[in-house]
Amino acid sequence: MADRGPQMSAIRALVVGYGSIGRRHSQLLTESGAEVAVVSRRGEGAYRSVAEGVADHRPDYVVVATETSDHARVVAELAACGYGGRLAVEKPLFDAPGPFPWTGFAKVAVAYPLRCHPALMALKAELGEQRVLAAQFYVGQYLPDWRPGRDYRDTYSAHADQGGGVLRDLSHELDLANWLLGPWQRLAASGGHFSALEIDSDDVFAILSRHERCPAATIQLNYLDRRLRRTILLHTDHHSYAVDLVGHSLQRDGDAPQVFAIERDTYFRNLHHAMLSGDDAHLCTLAEGLNAMDMVAAAECAAAGVDWQLPPKQGES
Repeated sequence: MADRGPQMSAIRALVVGYGSIGRRHSQLLTESGAEVAVVSRRGEGAYRSVAEGVADHRPDYVVVATETSDHARVVAELAACGYGGRLAVEKPLFDAPGPFPWTGFAKVAVAYPLRCHPALMALKAELGEQRVLAAQFYVGQYLPDWRPGRDYRDTYSAHADQGGGVLRDLSHELDLANWLLGPWQRLAASGGHFSALEIDSDDVFAILSRHERCPAATIQLNYLDRRLRRTILLHTDHHSYAVDLVGHSLQRDGDAPQVFAIERDTYFRNLHHAMLSGDDAHLCTLAEGLNAMDMVAAAECAAAGVDWQLPPKQGES
């Protein structure tokens, strides 16, 4: 899937939420030629309610980009006012597992746009039916650096009751593990708020998981890395693969890395194109989004009650 240019002139889009990610979706859809309206409590010219936006703007496509804790309410309001078009919900789907309010939407996807990163699309194609023997997913970025000019303590990421914390904020890696390795089958985890950051959400999580096509995967997420890193390592019977999502590269074995010339919005544009074109191969489906939420809940449960194996006391064998 190539970076998609303007070809949405017939689309009427409604973006619900106008924080940083809502503004990004709105800008990209506008640049692509869609007629965009916004539902937000902020800013002039925005609709103040979902029902008002649906009734007046009559959208074909809705993007939910509010705080994670608000996603379920917005989806329920869309269902209540009879909206039946295409729906993309920002990741993660909800802040806790639960039933999806309505099945009457034309198409539902969870916005995990890294699936549309060219390096990962190339990796997915090359893996084919290979069984992955071991896998490692890592992402870390220092939370105070995330949103320049804004105090990190005021962002939803800092607050568990708003759906913040690395396990949800950086759940891309959970989704990618399930997408590349097959659905998770069991896991163990350790995580929580371990640093001096002034937040009440989790800032570190480490997960050990078994998947349908991989017996051993590790997933590490944190708000602490002063150098942004996002990497994936996979080992099969035939090859080793390394992906650097900051450097936009894919390397197989000792070969020279294949570097993809993209900019930061390429995979977001690809996501919207997939939603509106019927090219669903790289979209996170509703079922997959719900499965990722189950994985989040299982990791929290495991971290709270994991049965640690201890080394023998000195002198014991």
